[in-house]
Amino acid sequence: MLKLSHNELIVFLLSISTMLIVSRIFAELGKKLKLPVVMGELIVGIILGPTILGMLCPDIFNFLFPHTGNTPLALDGIFSLSVIMLLFVAGMEVQLPLVLKQGKVAVYTSLFSMVIPFFTGFAVAWFFPEVFSIANEKEPKLLFALFFGTALSISALPVIARILMDMNLFQTPIGMVIIASAMFNDLIGWLIFSLVLSLSSENNSDHMSLWYTVLYIIGFGIFMLTIGKKIIDKTLPWMQTKLSWPGGVLSISLGICLLSAAFTEAINIHAILGAFIAGIAFGDSVHLKEQAREIIHQFITNFFAPLFFVSIGLKVNFIENFDLTIVVIVLILAFVGKVFGASVGARIGGMTKNQSLAVGFGMNARGAMEIILGTLALNAGLISKPIFVALVIMALLTSLTSGPLMKKFID
Repeated sequence: MLKLSHNELIVFLLSISTMLIVSRIFAELGKKLKLPVVMGELIVGIILGPTILGMLCPDIFNFLFPHTGNTPLALDGIFSLSVIMLLFVAGMEVQLPLVLKQGKVAVYTSLFSMVIPFFTGFAVAWFFPEVFSIANEKEPKLLFALFFGTALSISALPVIARILMDMNLFQTPIGMVIIASAMFNDLIGWLIFSLVLSLSSENNSDHMSLWYTVLYIIGFGIFMLTIGKKIIDKTLPWMQTKLSWPGGVLSISLGICLLSAAFTEAINIHAILGAFIAGIAFGDSVHLKEQAREIIHQFITNFFAPLFFVSIGLKVNFIENFDLTIVVIVLILAFVGKVFGASVGARIGGMTKNQSLAVGFGMNARGAMEIILGTLALNAGLISKPIFVALVIMALLTSLTSGPLMKKFID
């Protein structure tokens, strides 16, 4: 049986501790400058990765993050667990009743903010694959076009919620429309992306029929959001009063998250979708105490999130793989598609011109969700490193500009 040797265990522990401590320092510095926490964590990854440390001190880089032996395998397991936990927390932010309460304006905003960016991204990738250095064969081009359309259409619910709270807009009509639309975006976006991953050769090794896979995931989603949610609603009060607090709720909720992730992975849909659906089922429960929600959120965002976002910088040399043409194209498509789509939807739904533009810029924040999406696509071989770098830059710039641009149209 493979196991970490004495020296490998030391390196593994040093790697994890270095990522956690340095990322916390940079995250706190970023907060003082009013930058997203994720930006500080990404910068740490770039500093510790091949971009800076790998070029300046290759021996230290290769010691801390070796490419051979069992340590990389152990780190990869931690990073995979981290992204599953992050999607569980993202799912807990989704409140389906809130989406339904917002009426036609949320429906139109959600629909247009998904459809227009998706088909814009799909069309550009399909008709101009050479710009992205994508093979012109039908299957690779189709998979990339589907991914690229999905990447441009998804929003980042946690980032959007934080921006609205900072601007005291969370409980306003505009804030509710943006949140409801972002919830719908995340739900549909991750479903489409998971199906795209299942079509890739790496995730389709068992050759399970795609239609069976779709039926399984629809059945699983319906079960978790109806019967599963009722079971959670019935048992949560008992868990929170009879079991050890807060350990009981934490253990069982994370256990169900991992069971759901294992199920979707088993049917050739990425584990993230199972975790995301489990998060919706738990987060939507009226019996989940706010304190329990906060404990789960703090545990995951302060341990697993830094490890995942730092690991992004360890994968790619951001200087060598920076392609200005691709970055500019991705930024233009991201801003135009999402802002135009969401604004048109909000306008049709009955909002004023300025309110519609505010909604459009509010929906444009991509943040952590875009970076997670890009990382999974890179690992699956769907995209190249220059495209991944462009997506990370786009995620950061859309998140940084969303609040100020939204405020301009509200004032």
